[in-house]
Amino acid sequence: MRYFIGIDVGTGSARAGVFDGAGQLLGSASAEITTFRPAPDFAQQSSVEIWGAVCTATRAALAQSGVAGDAVAGIGFDATCSLVVSGAGGAPVSVDPAGAPDQDVILWMDHRALADAAQINAIGGAPLAHVGGRISPEMELPKLRWLKREAPTAWAQAQAFWDLPDWLVHRATGAAVRSLCSTVCKWTYLGHRGEAGEGWDDDFLAAIGLAELSEAGHAAIGAQLAPPGRLAGCLTDQAAAEMGLAPGIAVSTSMIDAHAGALGTLGVGGAGWEGRLAVIAGTSSCHIALDPDPRFVPGVWGPYFGAVLPGVWALEGGQSAAGALMDAVIARHAAAVPLAERAKAEGKRVAALIEEHLASMAEETATLTATRHVQPDFHGNRSPLAEPWRKGAVVGLGLSCDLDDLALDYLATVQALAYGTRQIIEAMRAKGAQIDTLVMSGGLANNALFVRENADATGCAVLVPETAEPVLLGCAMLAAVAAGTQPDLASAMAAMAGSGQVVAPRGGAIAQFHARKYQVFERMQQDYAAYRDMMKG
Repeated sequence: MRYFIGIDVGTGSARAGVFDGAGQLLGSASAEITTFRPAPDFAQQSSVEIWGAVCTATRAALAQSGVAGDAVAGIGFDATCSLVVSGAGGAPVSVDPAGAPDQDVILWMDHRALADAAQINAIGGAPLAHVGGRISPEMELPKLRWLKREAPTAWAQAQAFWDLPDWLVHRATGAAVRSLCSTVCKWTYLGHRGEAGEGWDDDFLAAIGLAELSEAGHAAIGAQLAPPGRLAGCLTDQAAAEMGLAPGIAVSTSMIDAHAGALGTLGVGGAGWEGRLAVIAGTSSCHIALDPDPRFVPGVWGPYFGAVLPGVWALEGGQSAAGALMDAVIARHAAAVPLAERAKAEGKRVAALIEEHLASMAEETATLTATRHVQPDFHGNRSPLAEPWRKGAVVGLGLSCDLDDLALDYLATVQALAYGTRQIIEAMRAKGAQIDTLVMSGGLANNALFVRENADATGCAVLVPETAEPVLLGCAMLAAVAAGTQPDLASAMAAMAGSGQVVAPRGGAIAQFHARKYQVFERMQQDYAAYRDMMKG
């Protein structure tokens, strides 16, 4: 029997899972990661701490599974699309404005480079067509532009810039190979041009003030590239000792966390990926569709060649805050503190108590929000408006600040996120994408209310995989291919994805209600833009 380890580094923790060849999860564990916030819109982490969390989680997952370290045949990594800055000998280079040691990671959600993203978009360039026409401050080139200008000492010390998933592979193997998943999706590499560096647009890099990245064959950002699932290298003696594994284990090229979730879920039930949209909903949300043809959708990232499957194009929408938005809406309400105390006493989640209270308010809860509306762009709009300057709003407030009122805020927020998904689907369909099913993973896939509202609001069936860890499973699929157990990723999806449960949209009066609220959602977006224009003076 050969076993595979999937390792996922999310925003707040590193997680590891041990799987068998059929995709069954045998053991999993996690370890927390600290986020440092030295200023508004800044979010930083430490690669040293991240690697320590990876090793802790891997050892614990092995112990839980009962699988010996030398029985593991392959490892797959995914992570958030965060920027890691390395100096001589791989030493961390601080990205902190005050030079705090070891804080060498600019987190994906960091928005310090808002102005740089706007300036790159004003300059323009061919690669922008593959990010919906507008680069996001959550991508790497705006962050690098900020670093060069605002932290010249760190810029001078830096010898390599990594997307976090690729850095993990490098830390595990010593290899310099970069994944097409990260470089195509977050660095403007044009994967359809080839894997030997042909996809870097040197004229574009020079135009935006980053000509240095072209030097030495693009060594600082990726001279060697490969699609996800290819053998990147073997586990080094040092990494093996740290992780509790045997040296020489096959390590796959990596994926971004959301894309690993898409890989782990789009094949659920043995069906192909056609007509399906992977919705990976946790702190933020990503919406990934695959297509045999390149489709250019304004405000939606892509089309990305080979980012998930070789030879296939991907489109990626998303929301910069999903679970994080739900948490924020709860936290700002007067009823939140006593509810949190009650949740602690009863050993329940605050959200679970709110959902229980909603169920007591009416037999049909969906329509309780006829006069309560949320505009969910609290952390900007990633897709399809691609306007990170946007903020959110709540409309229909009264004087009440009790649990009933909090429950309405919560439900309206869940519905608003569902309308954001509907807006992304409509933008993709307008350019020819065929979508009729949402395959949902991430923490919010476990929230029955969230799943139901997405089905009803979008009119799509929602398929929830039965596997407890679909993102980790996607990484295990990478590992199985890199180790040679599966011939390719399509075969790994068919063999390891498992089955799922379907939630169908209810249609009728519920669909009509959501159609009216969706009109309000779009009107609120228009109104916020008008307010901004008014205040420009």
